[in-house]
Amino acid sequence: MNKRSFLKYLTAFGLGGSVLPAAANPLSFDQLDWEADDIWDQIRAGYRIKRDYLNFENGYYCFLPEELLEKYISHIREVNFQASHYMRGIQFENKAKSAAALANLVGADPEEVVMTRNTTESLDLIISGYPWQAGDEAIFSNQDYGSMQTMFEMASKRWGIKTVKIDIPMHPKNDEEIVEVYRKAITPKTKLMMVPHIVNITGHILPVRKIADMAHSYGVEVMLDGAHAVGHFTFNMHELNCDYYGSSLHKWLSVPLGSGLLYVKKDKISKIQPLLAPFDLNLKTIAYLNHIGTHPAATDLTVIDSIEFQERIGSKRKEDRLRFIQKYWSDQVRNYPGIKVNTPEDPTRCCGIGNVWVEKYTPAEMGKILLEKYKIFTAPIDGSGVKGVRVSPNIYTSTKDCDALVKALKEMADS
Repeated sequence: MNKRSFLKYLTAFGLGGSVLPAAANPLSFDQLDWEADDIWDQIRAGYRIKRDYLNFENGYYCFLPEELLEKYISHIREVNFQASHYMRGIQFENKAKSAAALANLVGADPEEVVMTRNTTESLDLIISGYPWQAGDEAIFSNQDYGSMQTMFEMASKRWGIKTVKIDIPMHPKNDEEIVEVYRKAITPKTKLMMVPHIVNITGHILPVRKIADMAHSYGVEVMLDGAHAVGHFTFNMHELNCDYYGSSLHKWLSVPLGSGLLYVKKDKISKIQPLLAPFDLNLKTIAYLNHIGTHPAATDLTVIDSIEFQERIGSKRKEDRLRFIQKYWSDQVRNYPGIKVNTPEDPTRCCGIGNVWVEKYTPAEMGKILLEKYKIFTAPIDGSGVKGVRVSPNIYTSTKDCDALVKALKEMADS
């Protein structure tokens, strides 16, 4: 899809306040100078940025640029206008189109992708619907997302499976070191392995293809947690060689809250039983796994808008910018006395997410000081062998914002 397919791009907006500011005269997206030094300032102008603090916590939810927000509001109005006529028929065709656009974005087949509400729902559908037998084993890491770990614990109580936890090296010497940690946990009873595509608390991108190839050689299936991957960095689903994949679209793709992705390899679809019963128990497509009843359909419509917005910028260009921003601040404090960076330095193992710890403080204290004294919002992380705050900027984040973060971290370490 051509990044210049849209005609207009919104420019500067007002500074906070309770009333939504009116847009200035719109600027044609074709007029943006992609070679200019201030191109990211031009893109930043399309976001209504809250000025009370610097937002370095886009990993939970990245708010929509004004252009996408207006489209989302328009979809809400249209669904409301068409009412039951839309919900009883039209919504299903449109949801399928959005799912197909997602499949194209991540390099999957449309028959393998369905939209959910978030990563948790996507992966829970697999864990809860897997054909477990008592004594089966599942592997995951201590750095995996907490609710996914507890879903496996629930499966342990329900079906008598055994859960096996491993620790992911935060600064591995090579890919093989990570692969070996997973390999050593496999036994003849291992059925499924959950692996984070990118670790949510440190930003560590794992060599998931190598892990999947190794697991498959032992007859073990692989489920990837890609909560922070889609819209963050480029990849091709089929090249990952995983069996199942879940992601949240309200993070790095800037879709409204309540939108996720579930990928299931074609030959695995019939293996999983749905969590909620579909209308037709004889349904053979992946939609068999995705009946949730009435839901906010306007969010589904905005998925295509968000994909088009991203592709106008360019997925690789966006990835490079996010990695640059993370490296810009983290490299300045990586070897600073009293500061520990928990994100790998190797640019192939990281992108936009970073994690940093000023060692004289607990993560909670650190997060509080950053917010109250320096007006910088981060996410404290204290667990799974990781201490620090997660720092997750986005494409609207400026180097000036990062300079303020670096200054604050160094002052905290020196105080």
